[in-house]
Amino acid sequence: MATLPLVAILRGITPGEVEEVGDVLVESGFRLIEVPLTSPDPFRSIAMLARRLGSAVVVGAGTVRRAEQLDALVEAGGRLMVTPHADAALIRAATARRLSTLPGVATPTEAFAALDAGADALKLFPSDMISPSAVKAFRTVVGPAVPLCPTGGITPGDLRRYVDAGADGFGLGGALYRPGESASDVRTKAEAFVSSWRDLHAGG
Repeated sequence: MATLPLVAILRGITPGEVEEVGDVLVESGFRLIEVPLTSPDPFRSIAMLARRLGSAVVVGAGTVRRAEQLDALVEAGGRLMVTPHADAALIRAATARRLSTLPGVATPTEAFAALDAGADALKLFPSDMISPSAVKAFRTVVGPAVPLCPTGGITPGDLRRYVDAGADGFGLGGALYRPGESASDVRTKAEAFVSSWRDLHAGG
């Protein structure tokens, strides 16, 4: 998160393309990559990314819903669990396996349940339902130390409004990668996100 708090969500990616896409993401500056478990053969893709990219990049699984999926994630070399929901038992199970956790929340009740279970950061999902003003309200109640990451439908042009409201990072899905897109297409979009983020922190 400290290097670049943008999570690349590769929903639908296949093992045949995952290494090339992973390479262009890392070359563009990304250090957090999520392969949702709804993708074809996701644990194989996670293992390929973890082996190829090494410890400098945190690779994990998204759309995790069951504790038994965590062992396969650890075995594949994954270090991050992302969920679409706030399941306290699942968060605790992931923490016990020394996985970083980014659970999805949409209400303060879910946010505090996730934090009490040991969540490392909160995925504000879906961002279509969570406006910058809602992020500001979340920030007020959870305090300054909890990383907040709006996810879903985020574009490079959205970053400033959310950061000004208190967001710390973002989960980037269809605006960054869609199944079947070339690595070149992903590079162009990845560079646009990274440029937008760096402009914010350069005062641009």
